[in-house]
Parts: sequence; structure tokens; C-alpha cells
Amino acid sequence: MQQRSAYVVGAVGIVVALAVGGVALGLSASGQAATAPGSCGGSAPKLTVQGTGEASATPDLLTLSIGIDVTDGSAQAALADDNAKAAAVTGALEHGGVADKDIQTTDVSIQPHYSLTGTITGYEMTNTLTAKLRTFSTSGAVVDAVTAAAGNAARIDSLTFSIEDPRVIEDRARTDAVHQAVSHARSMASAAGQHLGPVCSLTDDTSSGISANLREGFASSAAAVPSMVPLQAGTQQISAQITLIYEITNQIQRGS
Repeated sequence: MQQRSAYVVGAVGIVVALAVGGVALGLSASGQAATAPGSCGGSAPKLTVQGTGEASATPDLLTLSIGIDVTDGSAQAALADDNAKAAAVTGALEHGGVADKDIQTTDVSIQPHYSLTGTITGYEMTNTLTAKLRTFSTSGAVVDAVTAAAGNAARIDSLTFSIEDPRVIEDRARTDAVHQAVSHARSMASAAGQHLGPVCSLTDDTSSGISANLREGFASSAAAVPSMVPLQAGTQQISAQITLIYEITNQIQRGS
């Protein structure tokens, strides 16, 4: 009788990028390991493989963060000045086709300025707006109009391209990862003169979230922003990683 150690194959990590179809291997809805029927007992020899897949897609959302900074002699004057410029920026966004639901105030602050002797010399107010742009062909013109509306008070904090609903691309990456793990497990078992038994567990190790910043800390002066800012969305990638554990046997199993 062969020794049990002859059946044990260590964990192997595989990092590849494929584009293949769907797969069903018992992954639970929560992303945790799912146990398949079969013995998969503690004494049964196991084969553990890791698969990493990638998928890419074109972004469909551009998130623009706009800061409006003014300084005036009084808090009331700073508030009125900043409010007027914020209203002008909001109008420029709406005129550029940005929906009301996609425009949000994300920060408002007002701070006094002091002289060396501790006397208040004025007040600085900052108002930050976040806008979601969905039509990239006009987004450059919108950025140009926004900075013109607020003048030298405008500050573009960030331009972020993203995929609004990443679930489809995430599932594609996970499918790639599972298929690669299955393929590698089969080749390893064959090389060892063994056969794959039931799937003991399939675990999703993927970290969620995809996005890419085009530029951060953009110009603080309208004069520094060129007319019709050129913006390119490019593509974005997401990777997925899974861990797959098989029972291995010297008997041929259906589907192995």
C-alpha cells in the first residue's frame, strides 16, 4: 500500500489573466468557502491551488471634486461671496448636462485669519462640490465652464474615472480565476499520477473596489486651466483571487 504522503500536493499560487466563460463550483453567496458532497475527510489527501484572474472595462463615470475658496473681511461677506460662486459653479454643471442628483455639497468650512498680534484680519471660506459626469464627450467643456464660473476661487481637487456598477467585471475576473485554478489542479493531479476528487472548498479571496484617478491637486486658478480640458477615460482592470481545495484519489472521478 502506498504511503499517504505520496498523495499530498502542497498549495500552489498561480497568477494569470484569461477571458473565459462562466463556472459553477459551489461558491456561496457570501463569498465564503462552500463544501461539496464527498468524503473530504480530514485524513483524505488534498490538493490546494490558487487562481488569479483579471478583467477590464471602459469607465462610465467621471467624478469631479471642485473646491471654491474665498477670503473676505467678515464672515458674512465670505459666506455671501462663496455662495455666489458655488451657485455659479452649480449652474455651469447643470448647463453642461449634469443632473441635480449627481451634484452634492461635500464640505463647507469658514475659518478666521489672524495677524501676528492675534487680531482677526479676515475670514476664509471653502465650499466643496462633487459632481458625477456621465457624458465624457462633453466633460472637458464642463470642467472648463466650472473653473470659469468660479474664477480664481476655483480649485479642482480630483478627477476620478470609475465603473459605476463593477459587479459584472468583478464576476468576470472571478470566473477567470476559478477556471485557471481548475486547469492547474487537473494538470498537477495528472503529473502526480492521481485524479481529482470532489471539491472540498472554494474560497473567494478577492479584495473589492476599482477606480483610477486621472489627476489630483489640479490647478487652483482658472487662468491655469486650458480651454476644453482633454480627458481620456482609458480602461480599468480588476483582479480576483480564489483558493480551491480538491480531494485527490487514484480512482477516476466523473468530471475530473
